[in-house]
Amino acid sequence: MTVTLEDVRDAAARIEGVAHRTPVLRSRTLNSLVGAEVFVKCENLQRVGAFKFRGAYNAASRLTPEQLSRGIAAYSSGNHAQAVALAARELGTTAVIVMPEDTPTSKVEATRGYGAEVVTYDRYTGDRVAIGEALAAERGLALIPPYEHPHVIAGQGTAALELLEETGDLDALVVPVGGGGLIAGSATAAKGLQPGIKVIGVEPEEGDDTKRSLEAGRRVSIPVPRTIADGQAADIPGELTFSLNQKLVDDIVLVSDDEIRQAMRTAFERMKTVVEPSGATPLAALLAGRIDPVPRRIGVIVSGGNIDTRRFAQLVG
Repeated sequence: MTVTLEDVRDAAARIEGVAHRTPVLRSRTLNSLVGAEVFVKCENLQRVGAFKFRGAYNAASRLTPEQLSRGIAAYSSGNHAQAVALAARELGTTAVIVMPEDTPTSKVEATRGYGAEVVTYDRYTGDRVAIGEALAAERGLALIPPYEHPHVIAGQGTAALELLEETGDLDALVVPVGGGGLIAGSATAAKGLQPGIKVIGVEPEEGDDTKRSLEAGRRVSIPVPRTIADGQAADIPGELTFSLNQKLVDDIVLVSDDEIRQAMRTAFERMKTVVEPSGATPLAALLAGRIDPVPRRIGVIVSGGNIDTRRFAQLVG
């Protein structure tokens, strides 16, 4: 199974007019700090506050009328949960979402606000995939996983497609990595349009499962990460995402929680935009000098901005 540039283009046509075409921001201060021209794709301004709506809607919109009549299930730490909940509402169906019990309150409330039922579990002892699959089977629901699905991956790739359509050729694309769906889709689009572009993923230091896996040449499991970047708390890459990223991703770099906090501050103070920890990791990598040498023209996907006021103040204060 694979995902192609044509799949991403097809997803773009399907989500047009439903998902936002998010802005690309530039900042002279950021350029000066990084030493390059940086183009920031603001998926924190996407519907549900994250890129996840792209893939969720692309996948959900392809379900049959019979499947839609029964409803959709998903499992997620937050952003995919909201995305599936909203996609279900847009398509006139219902959603049941399996979420970790320690998910930030704002993400749980937002998911319920879109009309979904939320079922919680302990992320450190429970297997969300097994729980989600069992729930979907029991209730007869169509399961849309957060990244291990070709239509989800193709949908996520539309963010990079839009970015490159706006900026023209880039030397590098820097993308956050959790389960690997965003970078798999983005790399598919970017290298399909521009084969010479360098695609660089960023993980939190405590959540380096994809980096370890790419270095080992096989999927490697790690303990469930404890990091402020809750959207990147994956313990093992997906099979499909890993197979794509093995072929398309040039490098993975790591950033600390303190570097993520500083990137969130910089985005807020210099670019006047709120970014959640997982979304800030690519900026953190650039600001902390993790990418060396620095490419001349760099695209960055800021993946989300779902963070409540109190949590944001705790992290950046």
